[in-house]
Amino acid sequence: MAKQKLYAGAKLREIRRRLELSQKDFAAKLGVSLPYLNQMENNNRPVSAGVVLALAQEFGFDVTELSTGDTERLVSDMREALADPLFGDNPPPMADLRLAASNAPALAHAMLELHRAYRQAHERLASLDEALGRGGGGPGLPSPWEEVRDFFHYCNNYIDAVDRAAERFATAGTGDGDLRRRATDALDRIGVSLRFADGAGLRHYDTASRILTLSDRAAPATLTFQLLHQVALLCHADLIDATLDLARFQTAQARDIARIGMANYFAGAALLPYARFLAAAQDTRHDLEQMGDQFGASIEQVAHRLSTLQRSGAKGVPFFFVRVDQAGTITKRHSSTPLQFARYGGACPLWNVHRAFETPGRFLRQLAETPDGVRYLCLARDVSKPGGSFHAPVRRYAIGLGCEVRHAGALVYADDMDLGNARAFEPIGISCRICERPDCHQRSVPPLERRLTIDANRRGVLPYEVDR
Repeated sequence: MAKQKLYAGAKLREIRRRLELSQKDFAAKLGVSLPYLNQMENNNRPVSAGVVLALAQEFGFDVTELSTGDTERLVSDMREALADPLFGDNPPPMADLRLAASNAPALAHAMLELHRAYRQAHERLASLDEALGRGGGGPGLPSPWEEVRDFFHYCNNYIDAVDRAAERFATAGTGDGDLRRRATDALDRIGVSLRFADGAGLRHYDTASRILTLSDRAAPATLTFQLLHQVALLCHADLIDATLDLARFQTAQARDIARIGMANYFAGAALLPYARFLAAAQDTRHDLEQMGDQFGASIEQVAHRLSTLQRSGAKGVPFFFVRVDQAGTITKRHSSTPLQFARYGGACPLWNVHRAFETPGRFLRQLAETPDGVRYLCLARDVSKPGGSFHAPVRRYAIGLGCEVRHAGALVYADDMDLGNARAFEPIGISCRICERPDCHQRSVPPLERRLTIDANRRGVLPYEVDR
């Protein structure tokens, strides 16, 4: 198989502007001619191995950033948007989408924003907003939830300043290392009192009395997380506000939602500090249960944190992470891999995450292949969150975690799996509306970008045939 060429013109321009260098000076430092650099920055030529080496040696640049998932995310999002019947039956070829995503990412984002505004206007005209609970963004604006989701999505779910601040909080000093005690002491120093009670929800902070009330029925990992969340809001408010200022959210509601997301991010990063957590992941070969015991965290917290290990110069295995409810609705999602989840609708029913509810307390393993030919090792497990009493409802989810199969050797879960057998990989997709597989027996709706043949005198698995 031919090695894929690296086109990263937008990233090269970003690096040069960050260094405040002219094209001429940048070319000289990279050891290439000015016309050659110009061609690379405009994606007329791939980035050469010599340039990659020069970036590392001359500037200490983490060259893995040249191949981050931003392009794949944009390609996936554009492909799904262009599957809308609005654009007709002849969507642009993948080569054009990749060119737009790599060479004109701002234009690609603008197209996605325009399509999203169209969809919301169309839904409002059809009186679906109220029924689906999608309102709140205002005419032509994304909903606050979508705006915040996309912010984290395109930050690769890694916020460096917040992550490092949380790590410093968790590892500073020479105390007994009890993170919960450290959080309690931090709150005490600013005059916040801590109480435990039943029936007050997980966490409630009264700004007038400066009393933080936590549930006395929550699991230890949950209590620690909620304490750290409040530490983030009260002790690191300036850092969070500065980060939110850079995001430039379009509505106050989106900013408020993002503030909660930032506090959650801080709590997760403090509970599982980056350097120690990365070392533990490598030492245990990513054994989620061992890591949970080591850090006093839940399996879901460990899995989510694994998907955020994208620090420049110290990256972990690129994972995708997803959480779904029993109806198949995606409630959390992130991917540092080429696999991108559908922005609208549920996930592929052939994916093992949906079977996790059938085998509570067990990890399910799956070798899967997406329509683009990329192969993955996928893990799935159910997660139950009891309410703490007989009458309290139990919330049930399933989490999925996975990586490209080329990283499978770093995971204990790959042991004894037949990674070299092509037939061992199950075909999965992103969602039925954009899946290209014509003969999937679990297809729920026809693909939007393919023509159908319908014959009343013939019936196969589906009541129609997808033209190849």
